[in-house]
Amino acid sequence: MPQPVQYRGMTLIVPDNDSEWTEFYAHARAHRLVVRKCAECGLMRYPPTHTCPWCMALGWTWQELSGRGTIYSYEIVHHAIQPGFRELTPYPVVLVELDEQRGRPTPDESLRIIGNLVTPDVGPEAEANVAIGKRVRVLFQDLADHLALPQFTLTDEAAQGRVWRLPE
Repeated sequence: MPQPVQYRGMTLIVPDNDSEWTEFYAHARAHRLVVRKCAECGLMRYPPTHTCPWCMALGWTWQELSGRGTIYSYEIVHHAIQPGFRELTPYPVVLVELDEQRGRPTPDESLRIIGNLVTPDVGPEAEANVAIGKRVRVLFQDLADHLALPQFTLTDEAAQGRVWRLPE
């Protein structure tokens, strides 16, 4: 049985029998971002479900990703539901469209993952720096010898397309 990890006052544990997440977090602890890739149609998916949402096939393999992408959407959390996040408010949560499957299987559907947008030292990124279209890369926050959380941080790469943010 894996050991529980304390993170911002919450107990995190990935049970041994949770086949969707056990291996995902083992790769994350090794600082590798992986998703499941369908053995039939070749499309990748997140979260790591058993069945391909595109062709319904059951076969899959793990696929390592670059962890680079573009902010597709975001929200600024002003009222933290979990008490351990109150000191961080306001903090950004981003939906990242990953480079490996951008615009596939359709322009409106692609490989996207959600995470916190943090600075390189894992603090919350300033609200003024968050915008749709900005480039990000994955950053792993080590919580224990057996658990790391994938987060995202801004890069110096040029934005792909128009950069847009909510007016203040």
